[in-house]
Amino acid sequence: MRILVKVSLVLAFCVIVLGAFTRLTEAGLGCPDWPGCYGFLGVPTQAEQIAQAEALYPDAPFELDKAWNEMIHRYFAGTLGLLILVIAITAWRQKNVPSQKPTPVKLPTFLLLLVTFQAALGMWTVTMNLQPLIVMGHLLGGFTVFSLLFLLYLRLAPYRLAGGDPALRQYRGLAFFALLVIFAQIALGGWVAANYAAVACTELPFCEGDWASKLDFSGAFSVPAADTYQFGAHDYDDRMTMHIVHRFGAIVATAVLGWLLFKCWRKAASGFFRRSLIVISLLLILQIALGISNVVFSLPLWVAVSHNAVGALLLLSLVALNYNLSRKA
Repeated sequence: MRILVKVSLVLAFCVIVLGAFTRLTEAGLGCPDWPGCYGFLGVPTQAEQIAQAEALYPDAPFELDKAWNEMIHRYFAGTLGLLILVIAITAWRQKNVPSQKPTPVKLPTFLLLLVTFQAALGMWTVTMNLQPLIVMGHLLGGFTVFSLLFLLYLRLAPYRLAGGDPALRQYRGLAFFALLVIFAQIALGGWVAANYAAVACTELPFCEGDWASKLDFSGAFSVPAADTYQFGAHDYDDRMTMHIVHRFGAIVATAVLGWLLFKCWRKAASGFFRRSLIVISLLLILQIALGISNVVFSLPLWVAVSHNAVGALLLLSLVALNYNLSRKA
């Protein structure tokens, strides 16, 4: 069971990275249908297949690289879904085995339901032409699956803290609040990415020109009617507002997380918790550096993908801290 969950965790991380890569290479509609690609089960590669694909979808010109990016992401996501199905079945089969520690059942079952809904979101992402709410929901669903798999792994892990660190239990509420703030910041980043607003501001610390007079919150957090949302459907003021809100969110998230780290470091008596706090600190610093690099260097592909990956790891580090503060002390 633990091996299955560990493999699923690695695969879920790959799916998040591949999802970011697919989105950033404009391959979200690399295959205009679902679950196949241009009417085929796999990517059409032969001349006859490509001609048939273009005839079937004349408004979606075939691009081999984008089609492969999209389908590789789907293959990994599909494999992850099958693994979670196996985990859920295994959990139910081991539920009442008397010779071993009780296996969690509710969490694997919820994960199976969640990954099924995540597959539906993946389908709607394509069929609804990258509608921003669906795209953001798909991203958040991926991060949630990743986090819950990690939580399941922690619950199955044999380690125990000797007495825990009782001095830190008073910060459980603050730790949970920090987790929610980071998740909200990821949601803001997903909204920025879904609406192609990542390069709406090219200066630091906020935006170029008289940006404050151009803020349009109602427009920024609405979904305009459009035939397709590829390359965005909002005007510049809307995208600039999204970008500014994400930056302010980063400041708030850094302040909350910094306060949590400061308070916990002062009270932490165990090396286990000190190491956890150091990991969170390093991930936070790296995430800030990647966010700044996205602006300074105009969204390099590897930096933008890494920004997603480190965000996922930062979320996991907070899941671990919350779990250990609440369950292991």
